[in-house]
Amino acid sequence: MFIRIAVVVILLCSAAVPLCGQTQTSTGLITNFHGETAPGIITRLELHWGFAGLPPSGLNFKLFRLSATGDTLAVNQIPGGERKFETSADPGMMTVRYRLEAFDNETMLDRMETYALIAHQGGFLKVEAKDTPYDDGGQIDLKWTIADPAKPFDQVKIYRYSTGESGWKLVGAVQSSAANFTNSGLRDKQPYNYMLRGYGPGVILESKPIMNIVCHPSWFNMAKINLAVIAAVVITAIIFFVLRVGKGKIMFIRRIAGLQAVDEAVGRATEMGRSVLFVPGIQDLDDVQTIAGLTILGSVAKLTAQYETKLDVPVSRSLVMSNGREVVREAYLSVGRPDFYNDGIVHYITDEQFGYVAAVDGIMVREKPAACFYLGAFFAESLILAETGNHVGAIQIAGTAMPTQLPFFVAACDYTLIGEELFAASAYLSKDQSAIAALRGQDVGKGLAMGSIIIGVVFTTLASLSSNAFIAKLSDGFLRLFAMNY
Repeated sequence: MFIRIAVVVILLCSAAVPLCGQTQTSTGLITNFHGETAPGIITRLELHWGFAGLPPSGLNFKLFRLSATGDTLAVNQIPGGERKFETSADPGMMTVRYRLEAFDNETMLDRMETYALIAHQGGFLKVEAKDTPYDDGGQIDLKWTIADPAKPFDQVKIYRYSTGESGWKLVGAVQSSAANFTNSGLRDKQPYNYMLRGYGPGVILESKPIMNIVCHPSWFNMAKINLAVIAAVVITAIIFFVLRVGKGKIMFIRRIAGLQAVDEAVGRATEMGRSVLFVPGIQDLDDVQTIAGLTILGSVAKLTAQYETKLDVPVSRSLVMSNGREVVREAYLSVGRPDFYNDGIVHYITDEQFGYVAAVDGIMVREKPAACFYLGAFFAESLILAETGNHVGAIQIAGTAMPTQLPFFVAACDYTLIGEELFAASAYLSKDQSAIAALRGQDVGKGLAMGSIIIGVVFTTLASLSSNAFIAKLSDGFLRLFAMNY
């Protein structure tokens, strides 16, 4: 009994195969079938679609416009190479239903339906476009307000039109939560027109066009006027103290133990008949810490030249090598020992971080320098260098402005220059009163910053405890004073 039923089913299925081949649907050949009215022209409807796979030689499309009851109202025959169709739209409607069918000669391959959306004006209560303030040009800011916040759009698209462009061009899209957009990459002094489209469930609402918006660069960034005020105060203080030095005033600079120990370190190396190793960090000349390290190298080189002590300066950058050689040559000339100088004192190893560190560690193990200086920008190699120097018994002086590396230098070195002590080293070692006066002027700026922070904290605390508008404004003013931007 079961065998007979199975045979009947197989025969029926085999007979149905050619019939199914004539009415094959939903194969996924037609992709992304959609349509909407053209931006700015709500009477023109544009339908778009794709076709997956290799199109057969006899491919053609049939487009049907369907009524609410599903009846066919219009039929269009479209060549197989087309992926777009334009037709008129009724501005009084919201959606129009279409069905697209793909045929290979007379055999249907696939079909897909879509509801094409017809745009209407409205939905945006207020739309503004203006040149982006305080920039270098080429940008326009757009802001808008939705008429009914209770019914936000799913998406807002921004369109732009300008002379030389073919119609409205989509330049960006934002989600419903956004109410602004910046269009960049524009030409200065060229007028641009903008329009917004809000997309909701089954609806498109357009804004009225905003005409002739022009962008241009700004001479000054007024959002950073606070930084200009601070800079003016610091520069004024520096000039004041430098003028006082010119009149014979002696400026005081506090004792920095790490710099006072430079003479001791070089002297110890001289007594032991061993070399002095100087590492100016692993960054290039574009890092101010490297420049500070080379400045201190000049003072160390003078001492080694006077004491006729061997100096070794391995570097990881070619530009640092060139400048380091000039610094050392000048130092040797200044103490009358040009014959003691040779280019091999400052030598290049490699730009690769740990390859450089391995080479320097090898130098320390072989040469066993009596004094090691690490002054510049350091990263993960700081502890490797300092531990190796400690192992060979060298007196070590380190200095960096990298906060993450300072604990390692403090733990493994005899003396450590912390942060700005590294940058003050030149003035400290040379005892140049003008340089010390410049440091005093910078200290005025630091004092101003610290005092303002304390006052700002007080005002912020008072503003949080009271509702006084004046205190709230003072609190906000001190907050903005040291902000990079308003």
